[in-house]
Amino acid sequence: MSTSQPVDGSILPFPAKPSGSKAGTTMQESTYSPLPDPKYLPDDAPNILVVLIDDAGPALPDCLGGDVHTPTLQAVKDAGVGFNRFHTTAMCSPTRASLLTGRNHTFVGNGQITELTNDWDGYSGKIPKSCAMQADVLRNYGYATAAWGKWHNTPATEITAAGPFENWPTGLGFEYFYGFLAGEASQYEPHLVRNTTVVMPPSTPEEGYHISEDLANDAINWLQTHKALRPDKPFYMYWASGALHGPHHVNKEWADKYKGKFDDGWDAYRERAFKNAKAKGWIPENAQLTPRHPRMAAWDSIPDHQKPFQSRLMEVLAGFGEHTDHQVGRILSEVERLGYEENTLVVYIWGDNGSSGEGQDGTISELLAQNSIGTEIDEHIKVLDELGGLDALGSPLVDNMYHAGWAWAGSTPYQGLKLMGSYLGGTRNPMAIKWPKGIKPDPKPRSQFHHCNDLVPTIYELVGITPPKTVNGVTQDPIHGTSFAYAFNAPDAPGQLTTQFFDIFGSRSIYHEGWMAGAVGPRLPWVKGVDPDILTWSPNTDEWELYNLEEDWSQSRNIADQHPEKLQALKNLFLVESAKYKNLPIGGGLWTTIFHPEMKVAPVATSWVLPGTITRIPEGCAPRLGALNNRVVLDMETPEHASGVLYKLGANSGGLTAFMDEGILTYEYNLFLIERTKLSSAQPLPAGRHKLEIVTQHTDDNPRGPLSIKCTLNGNRLLEGIVPRPAALLFTANDCLDVGQALGSPVSLDYRERAPFKFNGTIHTMQVEYLK
Repeated sequence: MSTSQPVDGSILPFPAKPSGSKAGTTMQESTYSPLPDPKYLPDDAPNILVVLIDDAGPALPDCLGGDVHTPTLQAVKDAGVGFNRFHTTAMCSPTRASLLTGRNHTFVGNGQITELTNDWDGYSGKIPKSCAMQADVLRNYGYATAAWGKWHNTPATEITAAGPFENWPTGLGFEYFYGFLAGEASQYEPHLVRNTTVVMPPSTPEEGYHISEDLANDAINWLQTHKALRPDKPFYMYWASGALHGPHHVNKEWADKYKGKFDDGWDAYRERAFKNAKAKGWIPENAQLTPRHPRMAAWDSIPDHQKPFQSRLMEVLAGFGEHTDHQVGRILSEVERLGYEENTLVVYIWGDNGSSGEGQDGTISELLAQNSIGTEIDEHIKVLDELGGLDALGSPLVDNMYHAGWAWAGSTPYQGLKLMGSYLGGTRNPMAIKWPKGIKPDPKPRSQFHHCNDLVPTIYELVGITPPKTVNGVTQDPIHGTSFAYAFNAPDAPGQLTTQFFDIFGSRSIYHEGWMAGAVGPRLPWVKGVDPDILTWSPNTDEWELYNLEEDWSQSRNIADQHPEKLQALKNLFLVESAKYKNLPIGGGLWTTIFHPEMKVAPVATSWVLPGTITRIPEGCAPRLGALNNRVVLDMETPEHASGVLYKLGANSGGLTAFMDEGILTYEYNLFLIERTKLSSAQPLPAGRHKLEIVTQHTDDNPRGPLSIKCTLNGNRLLEGIVPRPAALLFTANDCLDVGQALGSPVSLDYRERAPFKFNGTIHTMQVEYLK
């Protein structure tokens, strides 16, 4: 950076520029002499592009030893440097909150994802104003700031079109945002927002829409506009893909590139990736390949008739990964075309955590697992055959996700995967950085231990910014991270980060001066169902492990019994760090997911009067029509042979809907594709104004037990039936309740080809109330 006059940025925003003119009684007696605009940045302040891929393990990219073709990641690494001991938190929202604020995840209220928040400070889901995002600071200094893609840092109850908007990206320092606020989305039919306005995708899946391509298109358009209208301003871009998070959606031609590539299974992939990573110099020669967990299925244990299904799931994931990397490449090509490349810092982080085992045994509808609904793989294959067979995987017809064995393979050579803060397979993610003006290309990996909260101080150092003491009138908490800029051109420089804790759902560890101690915690993320023992779990009884990472790259040798004093010292340090950074109580993120599901994040309302044209109410903010006892009353007028959707909640992958077709009323409960309950009236409804009432009630006290559905028209019984199994938690993470039409993903195959299948009558109101 060039030298410039020091700027006092301790208080932001900067004071308004005063007038340099002097006013007299008349203009003739006045002096007009405007002062120049203040400059807070050096003339050569770099542009910044941060790319964050979702749920991507370190052993996937071919440039690092895996089988997924990632030429863009390779190009960034070749033009700069790679960090092979960079770490995340092991989970989505926590990593993002830490990466964007420079603080530890629990300190900024993100001990777990925003959908699972509770009242403890470390798990509130709200980033405190005392921890301003870097975007807000850079914006005050003169950067143009923009973000795209998956956000996942807004409280789940604040994501409707009605706001509040202070915790949306544009309320936290980004001047522009285009993407989705939730933790995942259909890649073909996402619920999108631009700034603070809900928008529909610009095209349909049938027209070739895919959200990764859309996000790249929008970022390219923003860059072009910026170049045309604000060329004097440096930019800070944060581009966070929805991939490789489930559902794994990519067009067939991308998946077909990998046909047959994974037929030898995940155990063989792991051996191959381990060998290749060493050959490429990404991991050291003395690294060890850790064994498969006893509760992780071996490839050889998979029945032969199921192996094509399991292999194709990985082929889809691989195509998904290559497709995503290609979109990053398109953005970087535009940066170069516009003349920005030389002074643009590109930070490409492959994963906000390790690969995800939340697909458990492999699935065509990934949220079955989150709802603790047990199914057999043969059920999935049977439904898939009805939808078009293996070629339907990756398409809009399913929400597929691969077997946890593939996630374990993608996290080679480490133990663990996403959601495991105890093992490097959950927390160690590759990072490649290039900056032609400031970094000399070097193939030698940087092996200094660093963490995602270190990016903020690194950027501050490069730009010449001292972290502010006050932002928007709020005193700021200190930055927790440690800059890694010292390692850019000094591959063997001693690491400057000495201590870092990790904790997700009680799976936890502490790094200190080359040592790491940790405890697996109460759950394994790939194991189906809820272990009854977790209800009596206490962190005080967990068994801890100890590793010397300076001698044991992959946590392959637990030496706890050899160094009991060291282990105890690290356990004590973990508690000190946890108290310091609001990581108490240990396992606090499990409060609603396991111990008190009745306290899950949900609207406080128990009744609603909705206009008959309202759409796009995110499911987490909508009435829980498929899980709680409720009554829906529609005041509507129907023409002869009325057709169209009355309402729908959820998506093709799971949801419920009431619709009419040539006068016949149908209620459908789609249990994640595996089980559909359809109830239809015997006769068409007559034309006229009607009161349609649909009552949903559990048949017993079991919240996961059957539902009774009873529908009346003007007080007369119209249809009734039983839904054998409900979705007790939620249908989708990002789709919505729509009234009068089915936007987003259609719940029923009966009207998929006609979506949004707008009702041709009139719905005056839709009243909803919860019942006892």
